[in-house]
Amino acid sequence: MSLLFLVLFQCAGPQGTGEASGSLDQAAAVPGDEAVAPTELVIDPAVLRDLRITTSPVATASGDEGASFLGELVVDENRYAEVGVPVAARVRKLLAEPGDEVSANAPLIELESAELGQARAALLGARARVEQATRSLERKRALAGGAVSTREVEATEGELAAATADASAAEALVASFGAGSQTSGGAAFTLRAPIAGVVLSREAHQGEVVDPQRMLFRIADLSHLWLVVHAFERDAVRAREGRTADVTFAALPNRTFQGAVTRVGREVDPVSRTVPIRIEMDNADGVLRPGMSATARMPLGSGEGVVAVPTIAIQRCEAGWCVFVPKEPGHFEVRPVGRGRDIGSQVEILSGVQAGETVAVDGAFLLRAEAFKQAGGGGDDD
Repeated sequence: MSLLFLVLFQCAGPQGTGEASGSLDQAAAVPGDEAVAPTELVIDPAVLRDLRITTSPVATASGDEGASFLGELVVDENRYAEVGVPVAARVRKLLAEPGDEVSANAPLIELESAELGQARAALLGARARVEQATRSLERKRALAGGAVSTREVEATEGELAAATADASAAEALVASFGAGSQTSGGAAFTLRAPIAGVVLSREAHQGEVVDPQRMLFRIADLSHLWLVVHAFERDAVRAREGRTADVTFAALPNRTFQGAVTRVGREVDPVSRTVPIRIEMDNADGVLRPGMSATARMPLGSGEGVVAVPTIAIQRCEAGWCVFVPKEPGHFEVRPVGRGRDIGSQVEILSGVQAGETVAVDGAFLLRAEAFKQAGGGGDDD
């Protein structure tokens, strides 16, 4: 059965009168070109029943897209510590080993250093000078104005101040060994854990001499970890902090974890062309371990709604994209639109229609083909 279509081109003049002129390729101009009036298709009612055209309202859809990224678990750098010695020292006793859970200030290793022995001796001497200068100042103040001049009192006050400063410096030096301000113990001192956590590694052996350039212990709180994934720049620009990612691990099949995106890198790696993204993972049960490989699927986009239509509703016109907006029965307006991203089975619409309007869905391709044919386009189906 032949289909009869009338293609009416209506151009509103300055007085509001319609004048038939132009062609479909003029109507399907670049979105935003207000100089081109819309095109209308008028279909015979008897034919319209056979077309079985369905319609759908223009909806507001989520602008998010999902993407998967590979990454690796690492320690939370805010809950991580490396422990070394301030000076060269010999290992006397090892008190912790890899895998041990330690509390803050727990002893890790005993060492001995000649420098600590000298520092403690200097501290003893400085404290003795402070005591001597204090007693001398008390006596001279008691005799001030008589046998002792004011100048002598002031000189002794200066000696006390200098001795106090020397004592403070000596105490700080001793404390830098992790020995507090104790003068007992000679050359021995103990390194302690600065944080509570798990000993990840120990690089020390009984009796060896270690130096300050060497980290003896690595300690981390493993109840909270970072997953660092690498996203290509086209995806990284749409990643947003505060979103939730679904994370799976090859070592833990059939389990999905959630993590919060807390940092999106600000620099593109010049070699891989990727941007690091940090996802924070709760690990209260301790099942996760640094070094595990993972796949994170996260939403991309602002999370704001976008105007969208079903993919089959948008058709290619000669000068862009268009949809068919039903008016009165048998009348369809050919509306130029700006096409955005594909979002599942829908297409983002940047301009041309608004949420709440209605567009043709099933049968839109037939409308487009017949419109081209009636306009002399030969029914091109590209």
